[in-house]
Amino acid sequence: MTTPTAATMTGGEALVRALAAHGVDTVFGIPGTHNLAVFAAMPAHGIRNVTPRHEQGAGYAADGYSRASGRVGVVITTTGPAALNAAAALAQANSDSVPTLLIAPGMPTGHPSHGNGLLHELKNQRAVFSGLVTESHRVESLQEIPGAVAQAFARMTAGRPRSEYLEVPLDLLDAVGEITLVAPVPAPAPIMPAAAELDSARVLLDGAERVLLVVGGGARAATGEVQALAEKLGAGVATTTNGKGNFDERHPLALGAGLQHPSIVAAAESADAVIAVGTEFAPSDWWIGVPDCAAKLVRVDIDPAAVVTNITPSVALVGDAAATLAALTEVVVERDRSGASAAWFERALAGVREERAAEGETWLAAMQSLAEALPDDAIIAADNAMVAYYGALGQLQLSRPNAFMFPTGVGTLGFGLPAGIGAKLAQPDAPVVVIQGDGGIMFTVQELATAAELGIALPVIISDNGGYGEIRNEMADRDEPIHSVALGGPDFVQLGQSLGCHGVRVDRDDQLGEAVREALAADRPTVIHLREGGRAAADMLASRDA
Repeated sequence: MTTPTAATMTGGEALVRALAAHGVDTVFGIPGTHNLAVFAAMPAHGIRNVTPRHEQGAGYAADGYSRASGRVGVVITTTGPAALNAAAALAQANSDSVPTLLIAPGMPTGHPSHGNGLLHELKNQRAVFSGLVTESHRVESLQEIPGAVAQAFARMTAGRPRSEYLEVPLDLLDAVGEITLVAPVPAPAPIMPAAAELDSARVLLDGAERVLLVVGGGARAATGEVQALAEKLGAGVATTTNGKGNFDERHPLALGAGLQHPSIVAAAESADAVIAVGTEFAPSDWWIGVPDCAAKLVRVDIDPAAVVTNITPSVALVGDAAATLAALTEVVVERDRSGASAAWFERALAGVREERAAEGETWLAAMQSLAEALPDDAIIAADNAMVAYYGALGQLQLSRPNAFMFPTGVGTLGFGLPAGIGAKLAQPDAPVVVIQGDGGIMFTVQELATAAELGIALPVIISDNGGYGEIRNEMADRDEPIHSVALGGPDFVQLGQSLGCHGVRVDRDDQLGEAVREALAADRPTVIHLREGGRAAADMLASRDA
C-alpha cells in the first residue's frame, strides 16, 4: 500500500475521493437536501452520476452494472425514504452475491436518540439495513470516512461478494477537516483447500464413471477451469439460474440452466459423483427439492458457511473456485464419456429438453425467434416473470458469464429494466435485452425515461399475460377464488413513446426476433409489447378485452 496522505477537505469530498481511489467512475443516485456535498465533489474527481427516476431503480441499475462489469456497483441516496427506496435492491444483490454498495447520509452526530422531527428522520436508519446486507456501518468522524470505504471494498471484493450499506452523518458531509486518505487494500492471494481434502476429492472422482457438475454464480470467474474439469472427467454440466452462461450451453457436455426439472434431480441422484461449484443448493433453484446426493458430493465454495448449506457434502473444498478447480483438474484421472456414462448423460439431456419444452411451451416460439436475433455476446436482463424462468432460462443458449441477469434469491419484481440500463452502461458495446412481464414492468417503468435520456439502444420486451400470471395459476391450483391478479394494462407502446422511447407491438411470437434486431440498432430504447398465450393469459387478457 502507498503511504497515506492528509489534506483539508469536506466529508463529501473525502467520500468521493475514496470512491475514485477504488476505481469508481459511475454511480447511481438522486441528489437531495442532505447529500449535496457528495454531488458537489463528483465532477472534480471523475465520477459520473446516473440519475434514475426512483432509488429502487438506482439499486437495480447498480446491481446490473456490477454483474456486467465485475466491479462494485455504487448507489448514493439521501436520508430516510430515499435510502429505504433502495432497500429491496440491496437485499436482492446480497442474496445473489453481487457486490453493491449503498451510501446514504444519516441523522447528524449528536442527534437526539428519540428524534426531534428533523427532515427524513428515521429511528435508526443503519439498523434497517443490518438485516438486509452483510455489513451495515455508520461512521462517526470525518477521519473514519476513507477507511470505511476501503474496508467496505475489501470485504466486497474478497471472498464471497455481498452488498453493504455505509452511512455518513449528514453534518459530516459538509464539515471541513484534515483527512488522511486510505489506499485500496491489496487483494489477498486465492484461498486454497487443504491438500488432504483435495486428495479425498480425487479418490471419490477417480472411482466415478458418471459425473455431474453443478455450476452456480460463484463460478463466474472460473469458466475456463469449469470447462477443463468437465472435459477431463467427461462430466455433464448443469447450471443454476445465476450460473447460466458460466459453462457454454452449446458445449456437447452442457445440460443447460435450471435445476427445477425431474431429469436433473434424477441425474444428480444416479450419478457416481456430483461436483457443485459456487452454489448454495438453494430451494429457489431446486424447486422440487434438493437431490439426495450427499454421500457422493464434492462442494467447492469460497464461503465456508455456504459449503455446508442445505446439504452436507462428502468432501468440502473451501477455496477460490478457479484455483481449486485447476488444482483438482491436475490430479484427477482423465476419461472419456462412453458406455454407461454416455447413456446416462443422453438420458438426462433428452429428459431435460422434453421437460423444458413442456414447461415453456407458451414461450417456445418467441424464445426461438429471439435466439435467432441475439449476437453471441448478448446480455439478458430478466425480471421475475414467467417468460423469464419458464421461457428464457431454459430456452436461450448463452455462452459467457453474467449473460443472464435474474433476481433469484430474494426474488424481487421490477429488476429487469434498471438492471439492463446498468449493464448497458457497464458494457456499452454489448447488446443488452430486457425481458419483463406486464406486472413487473410497472414497478420500475419510470426508468424508461432514464434509458431514453441516456440514448441507449435497449430492447425492452414486455410479455403481457394480463397481470400476475404465476399467482393467478397458483390460486387456481389451490382451488381458491381468483382475484386481485388481473391488471388493466396501459398501452405499453404509447407509454414507452411518451417517455422518449420507440414503441412497437408484435402480433406474432415469431416476429419477436426481428423487432429485437431492429431495436438493437436503434437510437434509443424500444418498448416491444408482446401479448402472451397460455393458461393465465387466456383468463386475464380475455377479461381485459371484454
